[in-house]
Amino acid sequence: MGRKWNNIKEKKASKDANTSRIYAKFGLEIYVAAKQGEPDPEANQALKVVLERAKTYNVPKTIIDRAIDKAKGGDDETYSELRYEGFGPNGSMVIVDALTNNVNRTASDVRAAFGKNGGNMGVSGSVSYMFDATAVFGVEGKTADEVLELLMEADVEVRDILEEGDSVIIYAEPDQFHSVQEAFKNVGVTDFTVAELTMLAQNEVELPADAQAQFEKMIDALEDLEDVRQVYHNVDLGE
Repeated sequence: MGRKWNNIKEKKASKDANTSRIYAKFGLEIYVAAKQGEPDPEANQALKVVLERAKTYNVPKTIIDRAIDKAKGGDDETYSELRYEGFGPNGSMVIVDALTNNVNRTASDVRAAFGKNGGNMGVSGSVSYMFDATAVFGVEGKTADEVLELLMEADVEVRDILEEGDSVIIYAEPDQFHSVQEAFKNVGVTDFTVAELTMLAQNEVELPADAQAQFEKMIDALEDLEDVRQVYHNVDLGE
């Protein structure tokens, strides 16, 4: 599938290594998920997904507990989940998911991040049709054949299983996220190198060096925005 998920995660974590930004974003995401449903992840699937993803980024338990306690406290803050679509240099495609309590601010910030870096915002649906919602997991200590056998025995359907370095990467339909998770849990595997619900480009494109540098600058600008949760794109960055 061309996405080297561990390298992507490590790059993001490295960029945020000396700041609390990534933890603050997870704190907000956990708070909103807990507030929209039950604060118990076993009764709230959206919260369970966020917590599994937070675990792969080593988000401290204090951050998680504080966010859930805030949701339990009946705080009346209201946040909207938004999706923006746009184009980068050379027609590259980008999807931006945001979580905000100020829609006008977020729209303005996202538009500026696109515009200042050779891109432009598109209308809803202008890009997303070229992406597929996908559940992605990464596990270590097993071969692709072992993972395939494990999932077949659990009657879990997946799209693809690939080896990437020391990890095996599993691609599945979004509604199989918890089935994959439970299949591994049942054999004692509870730690994942990747556990994401993502938007996967159907086809990746390569950019010439100058356009790629500009594109990466645009992606960094989008990811740096306080309200932005996730950024997806169709460019092969050679990671």
